[in-house]
Amino acid sequence: MKTKFAVFLLLQFILISCSSTISTVKKEYTLNNSKELKSDWTINSKEWILKKDTLTGKGSLSPWGVLVSKKQLPANYEIDLKVNMTNESLFEIMLNLDKRKYIRTYLYQIDQNIVIGDGVYDKKDDSYGKRGGKTLFRKPMQLENNKWYAIKIKVVNNQLSFSVDGKTTLECSLEKSNLNQKGKLGFITNGEVKITDLSIKYIQN
Repeated sequence: MKTKFAVFLLLQFILISCSSTISTVKKEYTLNNSKELKSDWTINSKEWILKKDTLTGKGSLSPWGVLVSKKQLPANYEIDLKVNMTNESLFEIMLNLDKRKYIRTYLYQIDQNIVIGDGVYDKKDDSYGKRGGKTLFRKPMQLENNKWYAIKIKVVNNQLSFSVDGKTTLECSLEKSNLNQKGKLGFITNGEVKITDLSIKYIQN
């Protein structure tokens, strides 16, 4: 009996280790060195660098600076990070990117809102209608350059919560809003952005 149980645990460990999800065996993923950036992420803009635990992305109105993970997000997860938009107006976190569709969760200085939207991403085309997408939910928030913001995103049982500085929060149902329920993680900037303390945790439900 003990042998069977040990074999079961070993198989579970192997399955988790070989999994393509972004969470690790320890159920948490953190970005700590440039080797991980190159091996685990697709750098479409060729302008994302990781130095001294700070991820810096540079983009423009066309093309955007885009960084996409090669791994799938778990079904239930929590993402924490700190972000500073040092230049321009947009920082976007792409959630559940799958078959060119994704969930837009972003800070937008021009409208002074945080936003949840329905997005499309064609990595081969920067033209209008091939990137970004419509707004579904928004909430006013004062946003400015050269200021750090703490972002927390939770997806549990297809319920999305997007919070900034623990004060401004947007929530929605992925199913009711017809949003992707699986996929990869990505980041977008139309200027320069700095990201630190990135952590992606698996939530056991």
